[in-house]
Amino acid sequence: MTLEEIHGQEPVPAGHDWMQGAGKALHELLVSAQRRGCLTAGVYESAKLMNVDPDIVTFCVLATDEEDEGDIALQIHFTLIQAFCCENDIDIVRVNDVAKLAAIVGPSEESGEPRDLHCLLITNPNENGWKDPALEKLNLFCEESRNVNNDWVPTVTLPE
Repeated sequence: MTLEEIHGQEPVPAGHDWMQGAGKALHELLVSAQRRGCLTAGVYESAKLMNVDPDIVTFCVLATDEEDEGDIALQIHFTLIQAFCCENDIDIVRVNDVAKLAAIVGPSEESGEPRDLHCLLITNPNENGWKDPALEKLNLFCEESRNVNNDWVPTVTLPE
C-alpha cells in the first residue's frame, strides 16, 4: 500500500511537472500578494514582522544566488527564519534565482530602489483568510514534499 492510498490522495506527479507547477503557482502567488499589499520583502523586514505579528504570515520564500551561498550571516538568518516557520506551521520554499524574483516583484514602490529579495513573506491580515488557489497549490506542494522527500524546505524553480 502506498502513502497516497493510505491518505486517499492522487499519486504525487513526476518530478519536473510537479516542480514546474509549483514554480507557476509561486509566480502567481507573488503577483497576487503584491497587488493586494500582502508581500513583505527583505530579511530584516521579515524578521521584524514575524516578531511583531507572526499570526499574519502565511507563506515564506527564501532566495539565494550562487554568490550568496558563502554569506554566513545570510545563512544564519535563513536558519532562524526556517525555525520560526517550522515552529508556527508556515510553509516555506527556496528559490535559487533572485533575478527572476526581482523581475516578478520589481523595485520598492516607495523609493524605486532594488529591494532585498532574500526573504519574502506572504501575509494575510484578514481574519476571514485570503483564499488564493496558488497559495493552496504551494501549501499542497510543501506538504507532499515533506511527506515524500522528507524535505522541509523544498526548492522551487520559477518559470522563464
